[in-house]
Amino acid sequence: MEGPQAAAGGPVSLHNFSARLWEQLVHFHVMRLTDSLFLWVGATPHLRNLAVAMCSRYSRGPRWPGRAQVPLGDGALCSLPGPEAEDSIPVSTSLLGDTSDTTSTGLAQRLARKTNKQVFVSYNLQNADSNFALLVENRIKEEMEAFPEKF
Repeated sequence: MEGPQAAAGGPVSLHNFSARLWEQLVHFHVMRLTDSLFLWVGATPHLRNLAVAMCSRYSRGPRWPGRAQVPLGDGALCSLPGPEAEDSIPVSTSLLGDTSDTTSTGLAQRLARKTNKQVFVSYNLQNADSNFALLVENRIKEEMEAFPEKF
């Protein structure tokens, strides 16, 4: 594993690290912006897909248990999240690449929930094994714990 590299200065922070997982060298590139995060994961310099996820603080619609109802100017009601909203799944979509590959989207959702930021993820590894993807995600979480200011 190579040591982390970082470049900070202003609202954008870059952080690069690598790890050897199952005999494959995996590179990670993190770009922290003011209210969002871009994460690229890969072994070779390609951008084959891109997904985005973000937490939704408000939800329009019918009354839900545990939610306060706030009237809006147009006569509609806005449901403010109650305590159970913390467990809600962030909204996400695939922006680029094969939409049937949900690795980037799923990772973006979990990181958006953890960081409470808009998260862009580009996962560019050929190994589709779910155990390998879990190793990759665990390595990202280790780096987040070691360098929280970079995320």
